Amino acid sequence: MLCFSSLGKTVMNTKKLRTPAEVVQKTRSLLLYSKINSLDVGSQMGELNSLIRELKLILYGDDDSEPSAEACAQLTVEFFKEDTLRLLIIFLPKLNLEARKDATQVVASLQRQPLPSRFEVSRYLEANLDLLDILISGYEDPQLALHYGRMLKECLRHQIVASYLLEPIQLEKLFGYIQHPSFDIAADAADAFKDLLTRHKSTVSESLSKNYSWVDIPYLFVANENKPPEIVSILVTNRSKILRLLSAFAYTDDEVFETDKIQVINKLAVLELQD
Repeated sequence: MLCFSSLGKTVMNTKKLRTPAEVVQKTRSLLLYSKINSLDVGSQMGELNSLIRELKLILYGDDDSEPSAEACAQLTVEFFKEDTLRLLIIFLPKLNLEARKDATQVVASLQRQPLPSRFEVSRYLEANLDLLDILISGYEDPQLALHYGRMLKECLRHQIVASYLLEPIQLEKLFGYIQHPSFDIAADAADAFKDLLTRHKSTVSESLSKNYSWVDIPYLFVANENKPPEIVSILVTNRSKILRLLSAFAYTDDEVFETDKIQVINKLAVLELQD
């Protein structure tokens, strides 16, 4: 949910109201403390869980009130002023399930903030692209995969993230998780791949033009006879878009590329959903 409500509405009903910036600062302090010391399972961990829930309530509102656009903007500025996102992502495995869900929703909402807050997020991600490696690697852990996967897909709203994930090494990693034996993990990675191809078409086109030698990777998606059903579904659903994208590339002086491209197009044209 985006923060489009009118100003002045109550963010949340608590005995002691804190500003959005103060909630972020307190959260960051506890996360920084946890890098050196173990949080007390009772009071400190409980406080951190409450703070993360409070961040979520500021961004999403509750049953009694809508979120305030001003509060959301203040929270976003403070959140990305320092390394709070990194701290939260790294600490995610230590949170309980409910707190993980709340943290995931917080990260998701931050990626969807309107301008000018959106610029704050994009600038931060551009300077911290290694965080995307952590999110992709999150597919390794079944307990964390869907949380990190949701964060990854939300980050793909930013063009700089798409550019990074379209690099051959990152794309190969993502493709590997699409073939994961766990259906849920494979399907989530496949959704991320779909978003990667369809959210920023100009970026995809530019990356393919610069790195067309990795046409082997999309070739694997189409030509591989052992494609997971979710990959087949994505390819069929987005067939027209992918065909238009591939047809736009013309490297007449590269016979290998042209041969591979034609083979991919022909395979994709007759691809059918599996029963």
